[in-house]
Amino acid sequence: MSFSDLAKLVFLASIWGGAFIFLRVAVPEFGPLMTSILRVTLAAVVLIGFAAATGVEMQWRRNLKPYALVGLFAAAVPFTCFSFAALYLPAAYLAILNSTAPLFGAVFSVIWLDDRLTISKLAGLIIGVIGVAILVGAGSFALTPATLLAAAACLVAAASYAISSIIVKRIVRRSDQHAGLHPIAIAAGSLVFGALIMVPLVPFSIPSAMPSMLALICIAGLSVLSSGLAQAIFIPLIVKIGPTRAMSVTFLIPLFSMLWGFIFLNETVKTSTLAGGAVVLAAMGLVLSSSRAEPLDETPAKI
Repeated sequence: MSFSDLAKLVFLASIWGGAFIFLRVAVPEFGPLMTSILRVTLAAVVLIGFAAATGVEMQWRRNLKPYALVGLFAAAVPFTCFSFAALYLPAAYLAILNSTAPLFGAVFSVIWLDDRLTISKLAGLIIGVIGVAILVGAGSFALTPATLLAAAACLVAAASYAISSIIVKRIVRRSDQHAGLHPIAIAAGSLVFGALIMVPLVPFSIPSAMPSMLALICIAGLSVLSSGLAQAIFIPLIVKIGPTRAMSVTFLIPLFSMLWGFIFLNETVKTSTLAGGAVVLAAMGLVLSSSRAEPLDETPAKI
């Protein structure tokens, strides 16, 4: 992996770490559904504008299916699940549950991409989850039906992200059916279809009171930075370095989530942060160095 790719992963972790802070502020005022709808819609507008400005061809009719599939699994499902969970779990716990995405990705890569799950990669993935658990002091919140349901929603979201990464890898490499499909086109098209999927929910998601300016700012940050810009960086990375290694970025997200919480929300940084951060970095090293490239089979996708 090049230094440039590693720098992109760190930058992605920083803006995705901020997403959980934005959610904790915006969801109580907008509600889970409206937060998700605004997030995906505004992000779609940003990326469609970026695609048009950079001359990326969308080829809508030809690529409706891949756009819809990625939009469902990379936007509509996970955005809604995390928005719901933000009502009951602190930002740090949302981040730690999000960090299970590479584990799902590693398993799905073995099933759908014929990827080889090496001992080094598996050890790195497991150590990474342990590291983020240390980082946020997992287990310190009360287990209630609501928190358990919220945790389950986060796991569904993480698995959904993993599935979307597998789909992206397959459709880009299957040049026989999708020749010239640009990663930015996938990012923009998937967000557009994510928004279309959620449009029917608008009448059921209107907030009862006008949200505050702070909540509006958080929606803007969530949409433009943590969704639009993030997708424009992340999807090309999936294509370049593979789903499992790209999703290892989730191990760094709790570190940034706690950092932004300390800076902007005056949250206390526990002593476990340093220990957990060291374990997380070690885990990332194992995952990223386990292979130079992830093999891809050329048989039709099973998804």
